[in-house]
Amino acid sequence: MIINMFLNRLIMIQLKRIYDRTSDDDGCRVLIDRLWPRGVSKDNAKIDLWMKEIAPSTELRKWFHHDPDKWTEFQQLYKDELSNKKDLIDQLLKLEKENSNLTLIYSAKDRERNQGMVLKEVLRIQ
Repeated sequence: MIINMFLNRLIMIQLKRIYDRTSDDDGCRVLIDRLWPRGVSKDNAKIDLWMKEIAPSTELRKWFHHDPDKWTEFQQLYKDELSNKKDLIDQLLKLEKENSNLTLIYSAKDRERNQGMVLKEVLRIQ
């Protein structure tokens, strides 16, 4: 039963680049970038909520600059920042429950090393 609940939770939170197509199973779409993505109109983005405050701080974002060599350290530093944003984490978990699906939207080119990966991991363990 616990394993089944965990597996269901994995399916309910997904990640997408803002440039990916939307789909019916996206559920609530939350943009988790501090800056609005280039080349995307707000009308076409189909974003339900823009949660700028959950994004990495400007200093952390600029330091990381999507450098793969900094990925491990970035993950820990961002988790440290998220530990001070419990109210925002709770808000995302509430949105997930209310909408069955939650899609975290980011703009980074790297699909494997971005703030969405870290935030999804943090949401899973809550």
